[in-house]
Order: sequence, then C-alpha cells, then structure tokens
Amino acid sequence: MPGVVAGPRKLFERLFGETGGADLDHAAPVHHRDLRGGGFRAAIFGVSDGLVSNVSLVLGIAGAHPTTGVIRLAGLAGLMGGAFSMAAGEYVSMRGQQEALERELDLERIELRNHPDAEQRELELIYLQRGVSPEVAHRVVVELMASPESALSTHAREELGIDPSALGSPIQASIASFVTFAIGAFIPLAPFLSGSSRSTAVLVSIALAGLAALTVGVVLAHFTGRSRLYSSFRSLGICAAAGGVTYLVGSLIGVAAN
Repeated sequence: MPGVVAGPRKLFERLFGETGGADLDHAAPVHHRDLRGGGFRAAIFGVSDGLVSNVSLVLGIAGAHPTTGVIRLAGLAGLMGGAFSMAAGEYVSMRGQQEALERELDLERIELRNHPDAEQRELELIYLQRGVSPEVAHRVVVELMASPESALSTHAREELGIDPSALGSPIQASIASFVTFAIGAFIPLAPFLSGSSRSTAVLVSIALAGLAALTVGVVLAHFTGRSRLYSSFRSLGICAAAGGVTYLVGSLIGVAAN
C-alpha cells in the first residue's frame, strides 16, 4: 500500500510546503520536512477548525428543527465566512510577524556595520558559554564575520533565535487556511445539499464529521509521529463534544421558541 499513501502525501506536501523525507523506521538517513513556511500549521488548524465550527453550526441549527433550507443557508454562510476570516487572519498575523522579524534583522544589520568588533566579541562569548574553547570560538567567529550574509545569519540565529531564511509565508498560510477550512466545513454540510430528509441528513452529517475527525487525527499523527489511535480519538472527541453541545442548545432554544 505505499503507493496509495504516497499520492495524497505528496499532494499535501506540494500544497503546504512540506518536503518529503524517509520514514523513521527506514535504515536510510532521515531528511527532515521543512515545516517553517506556515502552511502546515495553517492547513491542520484550518481543516480542524472548519470541521468543528461548521458541524457545531449545522447541528446547532438542526437541533432547533428548522427547514432544511435554513440549515443549508447557515452552513454555507459558515463555510464562506469562516474560510475568508481564517485566510485574512492568517495573512495579517503572519505578515505582522514577518515584518517584526525583518525589523529585528535590519537592526542587527546596522549593528554589524557600525560595531563589528563588539558583535564579534558577543558571538565569541555565546560560543564560549556553550563550551567551545576560546581558540576555536575565535577562529570560527572570524570566518563567519568575513561574509556579511553569513555574519547576519549567524547573529540572527544565535542572538535573536531568528532564521532569516524561514520567516514564514503569509500567502502560503492564507491559501492553505482558506482551502482546508472550506474542505473541513463542507463535510458536515454536504448531506444537507443532497436533497435528503432533515433527519437523514443529520445522521449522515454526524457520521461524515466523525470519519473526517478521525482522518484528521491520523494525518496529523503521520506528520508528528505520535500515536494514531490517540490523535484520531482526540480529534473525534473534540468534534463530538462541540457538535453535541450545540445540538443540545439548539434543541432547547427551538423548543422554547415553539
């Protein structure tokens, strides 16, 4: 079955910036996935949030026993509004973070240009505190400081904890969030678009949402290396709790309104 797993995985990696690597149990060297672009986090959060929020909305409305058209409208509004909101939020937050990090890099660039000797001593001290001998620390720092690009990159990592090549991609995160939220939100809504009766659509929606929640947990476990059983049932439990509570609230409000 490796080919079956590889297809969706490669598609996921191309969409959200993850690069392939060997499985942990293979003898070949492991090539770590690049998860720094923001697409992976946005994708997982997007599909999970879309699923949980729209199953809550759809079941909450369904619990009040309106017509199927009302449930359909609410679900579509939740899908579109949530997807655009998630995309905008991801873009604004990541763009703000990127600009803040770029400012720190600019300040460090100025310090390297105006006070190179002080910056060199500062970097040597960092390596000395990590147990590097004074001779080796001095030799390494001198070589690193010889190139402006290398000096900035090293100081950014060692002093600021910033990787200049991995500031994140706001556009990638925004697109990933929009697409995956819409996918997650569509799953519990789909049965109400099929023309089925309201009671049948509710049952099918619950079943699809549960299956989707389990799938999200399995996919997440694949990338994190955690237990698939725990991850899938954790996702299912969160989705079930949200849907159950909102359905109960909808039922109570619907009965009171009658």
